[in-house]
Amino acid sequence: MARRRKFRIARRTPPGAPPGVITADPRSPRPAITLMAYGPGGEDDFIEKPCSGPDELAPLMRGRAVTWVNVDGLGDAEVIRRIGELFGIHPLALEDIVNTYQRPKVEPYGEQVFIVWREVGLRSGELHTEQFSMVLGPNFVVSFQETAGDALDPVRGRIRKGGGRIRTRGADYLAYALLDAVVDSYYPVLEAMGERLEQLEDVMIDRPTRADAARLHDVKRDLLTLRRGIWPAREALAALSREGAPRITDETRVYLRDCLDHAVQIIDLVETYREIGSDLMDLYLSSVSFRLNEVMKLLTMVGTIFIPLTFLAGVYGMNFDTGAGPLSMPELRQPWGYAAFWIICLVIAAALMIVYRRLGWLGDGPARRRSPGGARAGGPRDHRAGAAGG
Repeated sequence: MARRRKFRIARRTPPGAPPGVITADPRSPRPAITLMAYGPGGEDDFIEKPCSGPDELAPLMRGRAVTWVNVDGLGDAEVIRRIGELFGIHPLALEDIVNTYQRPKVEPYGEQVFIVWREVGLRSGELHTEQFSMVLGPNFVVSFQETAGDALDPVRGRIRKGGGRIRTRGADYLAYALLDAVVDSYYPVLEAMGERLEQLEDVMIDRPTRADAARLHDVKRDLLTLRRGIWPAREALAALSREGAPRITDETRVYLRDCLDHAVQIIDLVETYREIGSDLMDLYLSSVSFRLNEVMKLLTMVGTIFIPLTFLAGVYGMNFDTGAGPLSMPELRQPWGYAAFWIICLVIAAALMIVYRRLGWLGDGPARRRSPGGARAGGPRDHRAGAAGG
């Protein structure tokens, strides 16, 4: 039940509330604001600073070509509202930012583009997913995350070093770099899923248990979570890479198409792993059914062997008067009667075992040893082949 609550949708805005109401989750951490502002110049044209509040952002943004403001934590609705007022973010976008169950999408709001994504990662071996929201403006990018810790450190490192093209491009290229980092974060998670499926495949072929089936079910749930996050993302990337997308230049659109290709590859991997998981579940059920059939077959053979023996024991266990006549079971008076009874029982049991082995029910009997052509070794097909060869 703890795993199920992690993916539960909990809308905090009361029913019937007007649009644009910002209701933060009190359990979320307080917002931690970090600003990175840069231009095409060197170190003098770059600044990185954590801010204690939205009031510190405006002075630091002046004279910078591109400004990136990252907010970790959505537990204070007033801080989110003030950031929205500072950058002119639409109230509907702010409402979607704090309600973190949105599907990946791209929505234009005037001169700004609002982007929602699903960010994934592994924490203590478990799949962790959270909403990644981003607002792209004329010369700024504002990103919102539920918790601290993300896959954006490579982008921060490229900005700090000043290498490559990120410091010479606009805010749309920064938005692409952030989306590309979030999309690429799916690959390590899928690699871990693939290793878990390989381990489960070896177990399912041998002797699977209920614990193995539960592990496989967890993997399938995680793959379903990844599928819900990446499938709508493909549509959003396709919308951004089309001609006429707001705030996206032709130079950046080329890189967005490459990011779209990565998303399609991830979708193919997710679907492939989901099919493997379904096949492994079928293999588990088949293995359990096969083991049950083997147990039932063994019990049936044991029962059929003891049925005639029980019959003989029941017949000779009846109370007969041996002096009543010649047909009243004279073997009861013979000195070899007890030995004859056991010899007959053993002969019957051995005969049944031989019959079961020839039918292939016990071990690899003649019914299971067949030639590659499909007939039994030494059977009619081999004789015909020998005659043709002669």
